Amino acid sequence: MTDIEVLRVFCGDDGAGGNPLGVVRDGATLPDRAARAALAAELGYSETVFLEDPARATVDIHTPSVRLPFAGHPLVGLAWLLRDLGRPPAVLRPPAGAAAVLYEGDTVWVRGRADWVTERRCVRYGSPAEVDALPAPPPGEGWLYAWAWRDEAAGTVRARGFPRRGDSVTEDEATGAAALLLADQLGRPLDIHQGVASRILARPGPDGTVEIGGRVRRA
Repeated sequence: MTDIEVLRVFCGDDGAGGNPLGVVRDGATLPDRAARAALAAELGYSETVFLEDPARATVDIHTPSVRLPFAGHPLVGLAWLLRDLGRPPAVLRPPAGAAAVLYEGDTVWVRGRADWVTERRCVRYGSPAEVDALPAPPPGEGWLYAWAWRDEAAGTVRARGFPRRGDSVTEDEATGAAALLLADQLGRPLDIHQGVASRILARPGPDGTVEIGGRVRRA
C-alpha cells in the first residue's frame, strides 16, 4: 500500500484555507509514471507530489490529468514536511530545474523561474468583487488566473485560479506557479489572497527568479 500524507498548503494566518496536497514520501515504491498518474487522478487533489530520491531531492508532480515540470504548492508543502521530519532540504529538484528552499519562521519559500511555469493567462479584473463574481469555471479554454488589486500600494491581491483542463479540479484553491508568474510580470512583492481562505506570498529573487512562500498545515 502506498503511504500518502495530506497537507494544506498556503494557509491563511489563522490556519484556515490552504490547498490540499497529496505527498508520497517514498516515490520509489511507485516508479511507474502511469501508476502515479492513476493515483493522482484517484486522489483528485490539484496536485500530488512524489519524492523520488530523498538524497538528490528529485520530485515528480502530477495533477489529476497531467504531469507538471514545476508547481509551487507541491514544492512548498514537501519542503515543509521534510523539515517537520527533521530533514529540511536546501533544494528540491522537479523536472524544470533546481528550486532553492528557504525557511523564515513558519513560512516556507521556494525559488523558481517564470519560464518553468506551464502556459496560463494572468488576467486583471477591475475589482475583487468582479473576481469573486466569476463562475467556476468561467467560459473559455486554458488556465486562467483571475486577479484584481485589493490595495495596489500595499501589493495585496485578490485572485482565483481555474485550470480548465476538463479534470476534477474546477477551481484551484491556491496556485503557487501562477503567483510566481504574476509576481514576475509585475516585478514586485505580492500578498495574494486566493480561493476561500488561502494566502500566497511572492517576491523577486536573485538572478531573475521569483520566490513563493506560505504556511502549511497537516490536513
